[in-house]
Amino acid sequence: MNDSNFRIEKDSMGELKVPADALYGAQTQRAVDNFPISGLTMPRQFIRALGLIKAACASANAELGLLSKELEDVVKQASLVVADGEYDGHFPIDIFQTGSGTSTNMNANEVIAHLADSMSDEIVHPNDHVNMSQSSNDVIPTAIHVSAYLQIEEELKPALAHLVKTLRNKSKQCQQYVKTGRTHLMDAMPVTLAQELDAWAQQIEYGIERIDHALLRLRQLAQGGTAVGSGINADPKFGELVAQQLTLLTKFPFESKPNKFEGLSCQDAAVEMSGQLKTLAVSLMKIANDLRWMNSGPLAGLGEIALPALQPGSSIMPGKVNPVIPEAVAMVCAQVIGNDVTVTIAGQAGNFQLNVMLPVIAYNLLQSIDLLANSSKVLADKVIEDFTVNGKVLENALARNPILVTAMNRVIGYEKGAAIAKAAYASGRPVMEVAKEMTDLSDEQLKKLLDPAKLTEGGIQEA
Repeated sequence: MNDSNFRIEKDSMGELKVPADALYGAQTQRAVDNFPISGLTMPRQFIRALGLIKAACASANAELGLLSKELEDVVKQASLVVADGEYDGHFPIDIFQTGSGTSTNMNANEVIAHLADSMSDEIVHPNDHVNMSQSSNDVIPTAIHVSAYLQIEEELKPALAHLVKTLRNKSKQCQQYVKTGRTHLMDAMPVTLAQELDAWAQQIEYGIERIDHALLRLRQLAQGGTAVGSGINADPKFGELVAQQLTLLTKFPFESKPNKFEGLSCQDAAVEMSGQLKTLAVSLMKIANDLRWMNSGPLAGLGEIALPALQPGSSIMPGKVNPVIPEAVAMVCAQVIGNDVTVTIAGQAGNFQLNVMLPVIAYNLLQSIDLLANSSKVLADKVIEDFTVNGKVLENALARNPILVTAMNRVIGYEKGAAIAKAAYASGRPVMEVAKEMTDLSDEQLKKLLDPAKLTEGGIQEA
């Protein structure tokens, strides 16, 4: 490329070439040159959070009399345009960069300053104006909290609520279906399909509760701690004012952290939230695998349900259809569990007054939230809502299930029950027939004791 495609930018380390059409400046370009590592850049939600934070900081500085009304207006306007995503292409820095995220903070400062310059007669400086009263060391931790909080409230929690509602609705449709329960993947006492679905819904509801509890810490922001947590170069009221401004901008209740040293030196709130996302992933993995087992076959597997046929399942076996959505969800869960390991290790990198793995924490936390939100919606809409139940398969398996004899323990004793179960297994006959031959119980007593639907209610069975 010839020199006309570049312009010369200058920072404290000297001059260098920057693409002519780039909104960023020298510090961003140095980071682009220094970190050609993964090609992964900061997520959309993180850039949105940076824009919102810079807008909130401009308003806070103006309220404190540190920034003129004109500069506040243009910096805030440029920051909100960045938050809206119009200039994401001007945030090219790799995730694997300086551990404080300083490069990404300066990237935002330079882009916003460049945009604000075009809106004002005054020169807008990326450090002196856009970054006023701030340090990368409090901006990036704040951006992690803001971006994750917003993504959870706006995307993940609605998706989980939709999944719970879909499971509850399906449960109401499946109350009449009684099936063989399984422990250790072996036949056990009967359950209703509704009971299985309600158990899944409860798992997700508990997941939402855990996430809500962790949000109490995530909504607390480090802004105002500046370099090490002491708040040097920032008014003591600055952090509280920024939290108030972010609350106005987002309609969510952000707070200033009571201890800014904690806010900079560790990422415990992010680690905690990642752990709750991992727990949710474990729940979704269990549900996805149960669905795969129940759908298996259709002839040589359990074949209890039939998932919607979404695409051909084989390039060589005509007619084969696979449980593609549960498989995709299970892979999402594996990714989220792996992301949590990364966040956990990164959380340990709080050396004295600063954690130095902030960008990778942000990337993995936000990816986990995004994956869980999208997969929960897909699981609800493409699997739970429309799967069909193979009632005859459920009935036939129940009739041959010798474990039903468990309900007779109090009447005939464990040893007699075991003998009946073994005989039923060996002959392949229904337990009702075998019990009639091996006990003195009447048909009416046996039907009462061995009624599968009644057994799903638990309690003590009386002849």
